[in-house]
Amino acid sequence: MTQTQTPITTSETTRSNPLEKLFRLTERKTTLSREIRGGITTFVAMAYVILLVPLILGGVADSHGDKLSIAQLTTATAFSAGLTTILMGLVGNVPLALAAGLGLVPVVAYQAAPHMTWPQALGLVVLMGIVIVILAATGLRTMIINAIPLAMKNAIGVGIGMFIAMIGLVSSGVVGHGAPGGPPVTLGVDGHLSGWPTVIFAVGLLLMLALFIRKVPGAILISIAISTVLAIIVNAMAKIDPKQWGTVVPEKPKSLFASPDFGLMGHIDLFGGFATAGAMTATVVLFTLVLTGFFDAMGTVFGVCDEAGLVDDKGQVPGMGKILTTDGVAQIIGGLSGGAGSTVYVESATGVGEGARTGLASVFTGGLFCAAIFFTPIAAVVPIQAASPALVLVGALMMTQARKIDWNDLEVAIPAFITIVLMPFTYSITNGVGAGLIAYTVIKLARGKFREIHWLVAVVSAVFVAYFAINGIEMALGS
Repeated sequence: MTQTQTPITTSETTRSNPLEKLFRLTERKTTLSREIRGGITTFVAMAYVILLVPLILGGVADSHGDKLSIAQLTTATAFSAGLTTILMGLVGNVPLALAAGLGLVPVVAYQAAPHMTWPQALGLVVLMGIVIVILAATGLRTMIINAIPLAMKNAIGVGIGMFIAMIGLVSSGVVGHGAPGGPPVTLGVDGHLSGWPTVIFAVGLLLMLALFIRKVPGAILISIAISTVLAIIVNAMAKIDPKQWGTVVPEKPKSLFASPDFGLMGHIDLFGGFATAGAMTATVVLFTLVLTGFFDAMGTVFGVCDEAGLVDDKGQVPGMGKILTTDGVAQIIGGLSGGAGSTVYVESATGVGEGARTGLASVFTGGLFCAAIFFTPIAAVVPIQAASPALVLVGALMMTQARKIDWNDLEVAIPAFITIVLMPFTYSITNGVGAGLIAYTVIKLARGKFREIHWLVAVVSAVFVAYFAINGIEMALGS
């Protein structure tokens, strides 16, 4: 008679495996290999920020005519992304990666810097982070998120899906800007697809779809790698204008190593901007930063976590307080590092699509960002046309959340629709959330259902009214 072995219980496995104890892999039905693939995929999808953010911030002079060093900005961007992503993985245990927020970078570059010095502009970024940490630590940020109706939360997830798909299509050249007097967007340039970079995107997307549908492990990462190699070969053989590739030109790196430059670290002036630019101007910039950082992160956290199956039956994300507090700390770290505040990225969904379910994936992503500080030439190899198919695929997967919205109930269907369409059409998660909440509040008021409006939703809607009318308010106050 064969002796039956006693199966190992989850608790025994947890005690014997540090990774299980820290990240709860079994509980979330994932594996080490999936987390590694997810972490790498997210990094590859986000690596462009190491080059893009320095180009934006480094191209603007402050009120004294000074510009930031591209080399120092590159180090600051990669360092803050690595440190904050690892922190999110360890504290929040969610597959969310962070980097300088593309919704925040233009505000810092074009609204703050022209009116004050760069240290003062970065000081406002740190102040923004402090405000967001206070809101998170007091529980107010979590209360606001939980007060938003479930249908609106689902709409945020769908809107983010459309948003990141639009980012992928525009970045790849499949969707272009229309000519004056014509449609606002077109297929490619002048209604036609052209150029080898677009071919690389098309090949990569079709390959990714085929591998993903066949459930090939690492489908997204494999497709990005093959597309990158193909892009390098094509770029070497054909005469292609570097501008067609965008930020990253796929070329064989001349070197593997680059020395980091931490020259911007800690060079901030917390309150000097209020004296230099004026209290009103600095306050408006700070208000815009806080609102953008607050709701961009809120929408992304919920959307990505919902896709990862980390949202409970009540429409809430367990441990949201830790996640949001970490996001606020990341804003502070981003400013102290010498760049825009770090916040969660929608590209985290690409890692989720690859199977990531825990913070372990974020630890791997953050580790790669930290390594990129020394190996920026390698990070500069992957063109956006090779990475953007992942955004399109994940966008399609996130669209499935639309089935959770009751489209027969116009009181939620209309605000949900406004939320969804404004995110890609205005290239802003914050705009979509704000417009949707205002529409929801107005519709409930019009129906006389005052008691169904949570007081926090009403307050946030009023804040968003001020946000959308900020230019008029500035003009009225003579700023």
